[in-house]
Amino acid sequence: MKLSAFGEKFAGTSGIVELMDDLGSALNENPDMIFMGGGNPGRLPEVEAIFQQRLEDVMTDPQQRHSLFGIYQSPQGDKEFREQIAAFLKKQFGWKLSANNIAVSNGSQSAFFVLYNMFAGTMPDGSHRSIHLPLAPEYIGYGGIGLSDSFFTATRPSIEMLDENLFKYHVDFSKLQLNEHTAAMCVSRPTNPTGNVLTDDEIAHLDQMAQAQNIPLIIDGAYGLPFPGILFTEAKAHWNENTILALSLSKLGLPGARTGIIVASEEVIRAYTNANTVVSLACGNLGPALAKELFKTGEILSLTRDYVTPFYRERSQQTVQWFRESLGDLPFRIHKPEGAIFLWLWFEGLPIRSQELYERLKQRGVLIVPGHNFFVGMDDDWSHKHECIRVSYAQDAETVKRGVDIIAEEVAKAYAEA
Repeated sequence: MKLSAFGEKFAGTSGIVELMDDLGSALNENPDMIFMGGGNPGRLPEVEAIFQQRLEDVMTDPQQRHSLFGIYQSPQGDKEFREQIAAFLKKQFGWKLSANNIAVSNGSQSAFFVLYNMFAGTMPDGSHRSIHLPLAPEYIGYGGIGLSDSFFTATRPSIEMLDENLFKYHVDFSKLQLNEHTAAMCVSRPTNPTGNVLTDDEIAHLDQMAQAQNIPLIIDGAYGLPFPGILFTEAKAHWNENTILALSLSKLGLPGARTGIIVASEEVIRAYTNANTVVSLACGNLGPALAKELFKTGEILSLTRDYVTPFYRERSQQTVQWFRESLGDLPFRIHKPEGAIFLWLWFEGLPIRSQELYERLKQRGVLIVPGHNFFVGMDDDWSHKHECIRVSYAQDAETVKRGVDIIAEEVAKAYAEA
């Protein structure tokens, strides 16, 4: 069959396609596979019980049940849900917004597809604009999302070496340059894949640069503030009229509900809603039905504070310790874990590329993600890109520990072969 340019681009392979394909294949072919590559959240019984009770409440109410299954919502999303979110954010942070500043999406990935292509690509005058990522590495799902070529640019980070085999990326403002071809800046906070939390000063500086250039600053808060709050360091939530804040219910424990939330100016929300009508027609009802009471009562905060954040903080610390013990004197560093549900490991001078390490680990029954996929917008052959891997620690502790030991064995073997 003959495909259009769009078809060839989006029906082809990419980092995120390979990741999701591997996850699906492994589920079907090897039930014992240790999944340390994907972004599935951990199972928290207390959180699952809250959602179960909420679902039972919805199902026993005929009107709510009909709203869940029997009607289309607006492409902007359930109005009551948007009102609850706006009221919650206004109360917590004093942000001047209403339901008109909120839109719901069928997951964050579809939201970014629409948002990015709204701002970047081929412009009406024939010029080209791109999305700039001021801190590489960044989320694998951004790569390949643009409808045109050269869709992303990125700035190489500065690297701070820390004690105890840790390191930390920082935005290198000395090299960060914007121009008339920059359509928007985007950062994830905490950063997927590294667990890096940009400091409040870094966010303020990026905001100033964006406003000076008259472009939006997009913050991907899928793991961050104010929910699900998977942060292990002090940070403040940020939003203003020039900021587009993207949130998600996935890491609270609802990835199957496919519910993303966009907080932006009314102008951006109107444009997004029009585009989303064409792409999605309407938004799903399940996520809003399960979560609206959490925002109405403020329980969303206690849920994150009491269950979500402590679980990942403890698991993060434990997994770091396991890697230190298993890797021993090998030349490794771990990005300082400040949030999210991953560790980012850097094996300095790794004799094989991280892609080959990934293949070897897959044969051993462990799925990780090779690091080069995350350097979206960076075309240079920086060796560092091929020395890193992303590892999830969201599965049960025993499984994670087995995975850590196998990773250490294969890394040690790679160095020994050199």
